[in-house]
Amino acid sequence: MTAAGAGVKSWGDLLAEGRLPKFALICLGVWLNAADALVTATIMPSVGVDLGGYAYFSWSVAGFLVGAILAGASAGRVAEVFGLRTATVLSGLLTALGCAMSAAAPDIFTFLAGRVLQGLGTGWISGFSMVAIALLFPERHLPRVFAAVSGVWGVATLLGPLVGGLYAAGGDWRGVFWLFAAQAGAFSAAAAWLLRGTPTRSQDAAVPWLQLGVLAIGVGAIAVADLAARPGVSLGLIGAGCLVLVLVLQLDARARIRLLPREAAQLGTVVGAGYASMFLLTAASMGFAIYGPPILQTLRGYSPLWAGYVIGVESLAWTAAAFLVTGPMERFDALWVRIGALCLVASLVVLPWALAGQPLAWVLLGAILLGVAFGLSWSFMSQRVMAALSPEDRAIGTSAIMAVRQTGAAAGAALSGAAANLVGFSAGLTPETARAASVAVFVIAAPFAVVGAWAAFRLTREG
Repeated sequence: MTAAGAGVKSWGDLLAEGRLPKFALICLGVWLNAADALVTATIMPSVGVDLGGYAYFSWSVAGFLVGAILAGASAGRVAEVFGLRTATVLSGLLTALGCAMSAAAPDIFTFLAGRVLQGLGTGWISGFSMVAIALLFPERHLPRVFAAVSGVWGVATLLGPLVGGLYAAGGDWRGVFWLFAAQAGAFSAAAAWLLRGTPTRSQDAAVPWLQLGVLAIGVGAIAVADLAARPGVSLGLIGAGCLVLVLVLQLDARARIRLLPREAAQLGTVVGAGYASMFLLTAASMGFAIYGPPILQTLRGYSPLWAGYVIGVESLAWTAAAFLVTGPMERFDALWVRIGALCLVASLVVLPWALAGQPLAWVLLGAILLGVAFGLSWSFMSQRVMAALSPEDRAIGTSAIMAVRQTGAAAGAALSGAAANLVGFSAGLTPETARAASVAVFVIAAPFAVVGAWAAFRLTREG
C-alpha cells in the first residue's frame, strides 16, 4: 500500500473549503479536451456535404491530436512562463477561437485549421488542469480528484460523438462548435476568477523549443501514417515516428531546459514506467473504438446508433470502475493498477474472438474488460507518477500525463489503421474484410498491451 490509501477522506471533505468551484473547473477542462477530440466522429459526413474535402476527413482528428499533444507536452513550461492563471485563460480563448473558425468555416481548410487550434487550446487546458490539481488539492484528495477526472474522460468518450450526432441529425453540424466555443469562453471566465492566487510567471522559465520541434516531427509522422494509402508506408512512418519520440526523450534528458521529468526515459523509475505504461496501454486500446462500429454494422447488420451503444459500454464500464475503487478501496491502488493492465490484455483476447461471430454478450464482455482496465488503473497510475515527481519537475511532469496518453492514442489509431488496411479494409467494407480486420487490429496491438502491462507492474513493484 502507498500514500494513495493513506488519509482517505470523503467527497464532502474534497469539495469543502471552497474547493467545489475549482474541482468543477478542472472537470470542465478535461471534458473540453476529451469530448472535442471525438465530436467529429459523427458529423464529418455532414461537413463533407457542406464543405467537401472528403480526402481530408482523417485530419479532423489527426490535426486535433497533433495540436493537443504538442500543447499538453509544453503545458508545464508554458504555465511557468505566463503563470497558471493567465495561461489557462488564454488557452480557453484559443479554444473558443478554434471552435468559432470551424463553426463559421466557408471551406474545409478553414475548418481543419480551426481543429488544429482546438487541439492546441484544449491540449493546454488539460495540461494546465493537471497542474492545477497538483497546486490546489492536498495529497489526501488526489485519489478522488483523479477518479473524477478518469470518470469525466470516460463519459466524454461516449457523449462527444453523441452530441455531434444529435446536431448532425438536426441538420446543424456547425451548432456543435458554437456550443463548444461557449463552453470554452465560460471556462476562461471561470479560470480568471478561480485561479487567483496561483503562482505567477517565473523569471527563469523558458520553453524547450528544440524538443518541441523534434516532438512535432515524430507526432506528425505518426499522424501522416494514419492517412497513408499503403500499409507498408503506414507501418514505416509509425516506426519512424516512435523512434523520433525516443530521440526526444534522449535529447530532453541532456537538455538544460527540459520538456519532461529527468526520469521520463528511465523504465526503472516510477515516472518512466508510468509514462511507458500509459502510452502503450492507450495505444493498444484504440482498435475497438475505431473499428468496432463498422465491423458490427457489416457483420451483424447493426445501425450506426446501435453499434455506437455497444462501443459505449466501454465508457460506462470505465466510469463505473473509476468510482468503484474510490474511498476505502484506494488502499489497494497497486492491485487495481495491475488488475487493470491484465484486463486490457484479456480484452484483446476476447474481442477478436467475439466480434466476428460470437453472441453479443461476449462482445460486451470484451468492451467491459477494456473499460474496466482504464477505470481501475487510470487515476492511480497518474497519482503514482505525480507523487514520484521532484518539486522542480512537478508542473512539467503532471501536465505531461495527458500528452503521453494522447500520443499513445495517435500511435494506436495509426497502428490499427495500418493493420486494417493490410487485410483489405481500405479497398472496401465487405464481410470478408470486416472479419479479417476484427482480428488484425487486435493482434497488432497485443505486443503493446503486454509490454504496457509489464511496465504497469514495474510502476507498482513497491506497492
